[in-house]
Amino acid sequence: MSGPNTNYDPVEVAVLDPEAVDAAVASALDAVAGATSLDELKALRATHQGDKSALALANREIGALPPSAKAEAGKRVGQARGRVNQAFAARQLELEAERDERILTEEAVDVTLPTGRRPLGRRHPIELMSERIADLFVGMGWEIAEGPEIEAEWFNFDALNFDADHPARQMQDTFYVDPPEAGLVLRTHTSPVQARTLLDRGVPVYVAAIGRVFRTDELDATHMPAFHQVEGLAVDEGITMAHLKGTLDRLASELFGDGITTRLRPSYFPFTEPSAEMDLRCFVCRGEDPDCRTCKGTGWIEWGGCGMVNRNVLTACGVDPDRYTGFAFGMGIDRALMFRTGVSDMRDMIEGDVRFDAQFGWEI
Repeated sequence: MSGPNTNYDPVEVAVLDPEAVDAAVASALDAVAGATSLDELKALRATHQGDKSALALANREIGALPPSAKAEAGKRVGQARGRVNQAFAARQLELEAERDERILTEEAVDVTLPTGRRPLGRRHPIELMSERIADLFVGMGWEIAEGPEIEAEWFNFDALNFDADHPARQMQDTFYVDPPEAGLVLRTHTSPVQARTLLDRGVPVYVAAIGRVFRTDELDATHMPAFHQVEGLAVDEGITMAHLKGTLDRLASELFGDGITTRLRPSYFPFTEPSAEMDLRCFVCRGEDPDCRTCKGTGWIEWGGCGMVNRNVLTACGVDPDRYTGFAFGMGIDRALMFRTGVSDMRDMIEGDVRFDAQFGWEI
């Protein structure tokens, strides 16, 4: 094996030539001085400090030199790389200072100016309550049905077994659309949606109708001429009052908490037979406080009407009443909101005061 080349002249390696090293340093210093942004300076690092830069290549050639030449070449290349590193570091500090000063100037905020912030609005609690109820029915496997607010008198009354001389048809109870003989009304309940659904889809059917209805009621703390209802309709083979009671108990517990149940009191509605008023177990006292202001000591709160769908209604909608039975129920969404949140005056719901909406946030 041959020994080291003691006669090797380092000047013969081009990248180690003193003039080449000085030229690499000068090129790097000029490039650094001309950099006008941090991004530009970062791009220059690969050229003048990266693994393929002239000084890095020179540094790698030092290992091939004889021992007598390594010290001098290493010192010369090391000093050159140090000058370049210092130049890059100094220029980076200058550019960072310029950037910070520019940001402070361009993004300055005059804290003495009056604020232009406006409070965020909120979705109306009636809309939130309606969506919550719709989600409950969808979770039970039901569908949500819709219908027009300006309804044909036949769907609003005749199809639902209202007699021609029924008091609800009178002008003092129903809003008729001019001319009255056109047979159009502002729907007084969402039950017409049930009739339309039976005619359009047939049976079996499980739907909930949610929407606005109109009656000629005086506006006060507990009544409005335009309010919101949800009505449920289930028609299938073998439907009984037990299914109705179970559905109402489930709906009540989901809206007002576990332990809230319903009871049925005999009543009368043209479109159901038998019919019942459904009462809600008082969610405040649970029926244990004789002085409760919410239920007036009775332990129950009236919630809505329900019953088995009248045979005449099924027949009018093309359903065989000897094969199919069904139940229907309806309650006011506005009243349910009062029960759930403690709102004491319905007029607060329609005055448009954003402060009323804001207290409920984004979820009921």
